[in-house]
Order: sequence, then C-alpha cells, then structure tokens
Amino acid sequence: MEYRQLGSSGLRVPALSFGAGTFGGKGPLFSAWGQSDAADARRLIDICLDAGVTLFDTADVYSNGASEEILGEAVRGRRDAVLISTKTGLPMGDGPQDWGASRARLIRAVEDALRRLGTGHIDLLQLHAFDASTPAEEVMGTLDRLIASGKVRYAGVSNYPGWQVMKAQGLADRHGWPRLVAHQVYYSLIGRAYEAELMPLGADQGIGALVWSPLGWGRLTGKIGRDRPIPPSSRLHETERFAPPVAREHLYRVIDALEAIAAETGKTVPQIAINWLLQRPTVSSVILGARDEQQLRQNLGAVGWSLTPAQIAALDAASAVLPAYPITPYRQQEGFARLAPALV
Repeated sequence: MEYRQLGSSGLRVPALSFGAGTFGGKGPLFSAWGQSDAADARRLIDICLDAGVTLFDTADVYSNGASEEILGEAVRGRRDAVLISTKTGLPMGDGPQDWGASRARLIRAVEDALRRLGTGHIDLLQLHAFDASTPAEEVMGTLDRLIASGKVRYAGVSNYPGWQVMKAQGLADRHGWPRLVAHQVYYSLIGRAYEAELMPLGADQGIGALVWSPLGWGRLTGKIGRDRPIPPSSRLHETERFAPPVAREHLYRVIDALEAIAAETGKTVPQIAINWLLQRPTVSSVILGARDEQQLRQNLGAVGWSLTPAQIAALDAASAVLPAYPITPYRQQEGFARLAPALV
C-alpha cells in the first residue's frame, strides 16, 4: 500500500481507506448501503489491514451512531494499528442542540463519539456540513480546544464551500490555532465539480482530499451500461434519489471509456475509476465502501499499477463537463489537475 501525507500535515494515510457507512444498516439510506454487524465488520477490517489499509472513516449520523459502535468493537485490541476518522454536524435528533457545530454541540458530539468508538482519541475529526448559524471563530476555537485536550488529533471538513474553508484557515493563522488539513469530498469520473475551485484551494492551503463515493454512488461498478439497466439487486433503486444527478448520455460516455480501458488492461471498471482518482492532485486517500469481502478485495486491486497518460487523457475527455460560472477563470484552470503536482 502506498502512504501519503494528509495535506501538508505530518499524518501519513494510506492511498486507499475504508468507509464504515455500511456498518449498522439503520434508516432508509444506510440500510440500503449495507448492514454489516460486528462480525462482518471484523472480517472486512482484517482484509483491509492485511492490505495495508489503516484508515477507517465513519460518522455519528451513519445508522444513528451504530456505525461508530460497530467500528469501535471491530478494532478493539488493535486500536494502535488503525487511524479513525469520524464526522459530526448533521442532525442526530430533533432538539436545537442536536445538530450543527456550536461549541456545546461539538464538545458533546466528540464525547459521544469517543464513547461509541471505545477509544480515547479521534485521529481525524471532520465537520460534516457547513453550519451557517455558528460563527467561524467559535467553531475553530472549539476545534483548537479539542485538539489541545488530546481528544482530537487533526481537524478537517466535509462538503464545505471554498470561501468557508478559506475563512477557517485565516482564523487559524490569526489566532495560532491548528489549521484544517483534510476535506472529505465527492469526486468521481461522473462528478468532477471538485476540480473547479476546491482542488486548487486544497493545493494552495495544504488540505488533502479524502474522496467519498469514488464510483459515483455505485454507477461505475461495471454493472450498468448502455445495454445494461440497473440490475434488480442494485442499491441504486433505494439510494439514487440521494445522489448527485448525472445525465444518462454523460454516464454512458464515461462507462464506454472505462470499458475500453478495461479491455486493454484486464482491470475492472471500478479499479480503473479508482486508479484515475489516485493520480489526481490533492487526493490523499480514496475511501472504499464495500458490503462484502469480494467487493472489497476487488476494489483493493486499484493500487500497485498506474493508468498510462493516453488512458488518463481518454477518461478526462469522456468525463469533461462545462465549467461552472464564472466560466472564464474556471476554464483557465481546466488543466490544473494535469499540471499541478499532487500532494503526497
């Protein structure tokens, strides 16, 4: 397994990490993702550790805390061998203090996560969504307190707007607080919006990307194609309404390119899609989600080899979309992903 620096921090993370969203299986979304219990989770984590995957990502909202509980039980006795990343900020109840990133909410959320995980510290705490109701000074000051206490080692965000990330970094610099080092983002061959603004920001500010849903919400698994509709067993029947939309012709154009390269290389469509991400600037780790051992072992085959420049160019062309407004500056940096050095 290749290990990379998490942004400009001193924390080294594996190029592939494991997402524990499939643990627990509670609620309409997470039950469709997966329903792994502690025994299933332990087997998957054994496979990960054998392959050098040492970073495990979860969130308090995943199955209403059950994912953290199962992950904690599955790594019991080998906590020093793993890195645990969790997220907080999304609603965990109906009360006014059950969501967001206020000081009270963050402190309580960290205490709850530590209890569920059965650990004394969280290696990476990420704010799961931007909370416009809490001043940024309060958020960053609280993260500073949590890190100083030893309960949190590093801090990051997930799904944040670029201007708020920059505001947080500016406050950290002004007050001498720890800077954000990670941004957990949706990024795939059918979802490249990350490249327009957040990727150059990450390179400039030393923020490493942890990529979630690298297979585009299960649409790049190789099971879907021009003449292959979504199979009856696919979780997309339950989860596609939650996913970022993608035009069918655009999806099929990307799948056509993936299948052509699969025929050339003997690799699978998911392995190619993940390998493409691993060669993008600022990507510190790609988070794999797997409901069973076969799926996990296949996705672990995305490392140890590299696509050729011609293959990358073919995937770039097939997945290209019109930049977001304002078009001119984003067009000027379309080549950023090709020209900028990766943060590794």
